[in-house]
Amino acid sequence: MERGSHEQAHDVAVVVVPIPAQSHLAQLLHLSLLLCGRPGVSVHYATSPTHIRQAKSRLHPAWGSGSVSQIRFHELPIPAFPSPPPDLNSASTKFPAHFQPMFDVFEHLRTPLSTLLRSLSTSSHRVVVVHDSLSSFVAAEAAALHNVESYTFHCVPALFQLVFCLPSVADELRNGGLSLPPLDGIMTEEFGVFARRQLAEATAGAGTLFNTCRPIEGVFIDLFAREPEHRDRKLFTVGPLSPMALLLNGGGLRQPHECLDWLDKQAPASVVYVSFGTTTSMSEEQVKELANGLLRSGQRFIWVLRDADRADIFTAEDNGNPRRMKLPPELEHKVEGTGMVVRGWAPQLEILAHPSMGAFMSHCGWNSCMESLCMGVPMIAWPMHSDQPTNAALVTEHLKVGVTVREWTPRGDEVVGRSDIEEAIKRVMVYEEGRATRARARVLGEAVRAAAAEGGASRAEFDAFVAHITR
Repeated sequence: MERGSHEQAHDVAVVVVPIPAQSHLAQLLHLSLLLCGRPGVSVHYATSPTHIRQAKSRLHPAWGSGSVSQIRFHELPIPAFPSPPPDLNSASTKFPAHFQPMFDVFEHLRTPLSTLLRSLSTSSHRVVVVHDSLSSFVAAEAAALHNVESYTFHCVPALFQLVFCLPSVADELRNGGLSLPPLDGIMTEEFGVFARRQLAEATAGAGTLFNTCRPIEGVFIDLFAREPEHRDRKLFTVGPLSPMALLLNGGGLRQPHECLDWLDKQAPASVVYVSFGTTTSMSEEQVKELANGLLRSGQRFIWVLRDADRADIFTAEDNGNPRRMKLPPELEHKVEGTGMVVRGWAPQLEILAHPSMGAFMSHCGWNSCMESLCMGVPMIAWPMHSDQPTNAALVTEHLKVGVTVREWTPRGDEVVGRSDIEEAIKRVMVYEEGRATRARARVLGEAVRAAAAEGGASRAEFDAFVAHITR
């Protein structure tokens, strides 16, 4: 892609490379948007055409079209891949195994990405590659060029990196009293091979970025930084990467949605938000138990009831697989009398920021955790796979700003009963213990927002990263 006339040869070109899953696409697009407008920096976002389209289509409008237009999007070709629907009744794992064909072709980005880096390296003073930790082949390509440096971006918390990559540190934490779940069953064997191959290929780049902050993970950030392979590398904790500040500081940014109008009519801190992200599917039996658990709790709720994404979210519906997550007819009218069911994309950040929000029942994906913690909303943790069980332990055991629905189990066919769901909700919303949980969540939210504001620690870390790459 040709350089615009406004750019000069001394520019720093930042190339951002996510893996193609929603949370990763979003976090690295948010990083790109925050880098836009910094003097001497041009920003390039590179992945497959369908995933660029996905990232753009789900971007919060608070960012504004002007910021997006400053990013150079590079559509890199990869082979066609199957995009089957999720398996709602998997008996082995809750991990989105239907994504595997996409991951199998993902590394075909390597050749076109190398071409892009070589082109930018001839017209830029420096090229800075920020790559997802699971796209480490990018760092190998960067290392081959004299004026290109790479930084690993972690879309998961520092605690999970310690647990997954440094078992001795995880044992140290357990011996110190932190209850951490085992890693058994958090991913399929096939994805485990992909992930460990990426981690094994990782080269010693110039540094590391985390979408986290010290009020949430100070002790774990320090543990990560003390490890020998990281002592001589730059470490920047730049979270939360979200349009939180834009949303809280400006009027007119609220997305129009009927659920927000419904929330306006509810009492303060009275509603439970229920959402399990973009990679979770539930069996018909589990949906039924969840509906009954919500009803038995006696609490108002907003429930996002949708299937997991396909690997290509723009794939047409498969007529041979019409099954979708849905409520049994006998529960539909009962639920409508107590809460609201959203069967599509929901404005999660606005929901969590709403004064009527009392708790968030979540799968504990890191993006959802960060948004909930930012807004001071306590969590009802129901992890499904990947980093989520560890994230749930961080929220409930370390930060003590939530409770668990059940202990982590890797079995995909185990149904959580309505009584367990009811009890978890009441522990936050009704019982006396919930008062302290909600208070801690509010205090933590204030600290996280202060870290992200002007003069805060995370803002300073972000500024330090920009200063370092434009040195």
